[in-house]
Amino acid sequence: MKRVVILGRGGSGKSTLAARLGAITGLPVFELDKHFWRPGLEATPPDQWAAVQRELVRDETWIMDGDLGPYDVPDVRLQAADTVILLDFSFWRCAWRTIQRSRERADFWRWVWAYRRRSRPLLLAAIATHAGNANLHVLRNPHVLRGFVVQVTAGQTPSRP
Repeated sequence: MKRVVILGRGGSGKSTLAARLGAITGLPVFELDKHFWRPGLEATPPDQWAAVQRELVRDETWIMDGDLGPYDVPDVRLQAADTVILLDFSFWRCAWRTIQRSRERADFWRWVWAYRRRSRPLLLAAIATHAGNANLHVLRNPHVLRGFVVQVTAGQTPSRP
């Protein structure tokens, strides 16, 4: 694991996992929300977002967490990744975490609600197309996630769930 992409529904714990993996591995962490959203929560246009990602993936090692839903252009970072982690937690778990964390806009809630039906199939297709050689880990619940982190902490190559 040298170039890690973490994807998942809003509220799934992408940033928390990225910080944890960064602390364990020493890899630098890029929280993509901080690079993507402009003042007033204005989205970066797709061509500019791809250019920003091309700069970020030049580094030899990194962890990038973020799933920007319909605004995203994940191809650039997927092509550079050797590991892809998809947090595929339930709507209710993610909604509960989000409510505890912050207030969100209506477009965020529409994305979270429709994630498995709309975003997830597109992401899986993008992963198959652009990250076919990367190790893919689809983690469906916190128990499986904890096991994954234990394996990384022990220096083991995590097994695919």
